[in-house]
Amino acid sequence: MNTSKTNAMRILDKANISYEIIEYDNKDGKIHGNAVAAKINKPPEMVFKTLVIQSKDNLFIFVIPVGAELDLKKAAKAAGEKKLDMLPVNELQKWTGYIRGGCSPIGMKKLYPTFIDEEAMILETMIVSAGKIGMQVELAPQDLIEVTRAIHTPLVHDVIIGENRANTI
Repeated sequence: MNTSKTNAMRILDKANISYEIIEYDNKDGKIHGNAVAAKINKPPEMVFKTLVIQSKDNLFIFVIPVGAELDLKKAAKAAGEKKLDMLPVNELQKWTGYIRGGCSPIGMKKLYPTFIDEEAMILETMIVSAGKIGMQVELAPQDLIEVTRAIHTPLVHDVIIGENRANTI
């Protein structure tokens, strides 16, 4: 497979942040988070997706586990906004430089306010897109926070199971 460095990897290198490159075969077109987790043989709790969300005037980046769903109310509260919506996919490359399925929270055209779900903080390492379909990077959550200047906060919907509350991941 092609292991040429992505912009995200070059930024990690420049910041002296250690990471592992994980490649997967994407010829079948299955590039959604759960498929990627299965292809790289990692639990979905370790694999995070990058969502680009817009308010009336700003863009925000939310990094959440692939099996979870972003809670827009929690996201709006974290971002200090009244209302948030997903950025249309056809605008993703224009604003971030990335395409769907290869959107990394690292190395976008601009350093947008970034929020990482608190679930990442219990992990030794987490996996995010390397900025190219077929490539992921595994790194410490604290290193991702450092390089993206992110804030960690609760971001995903909770599911009620009987009397117990559990995250959707």
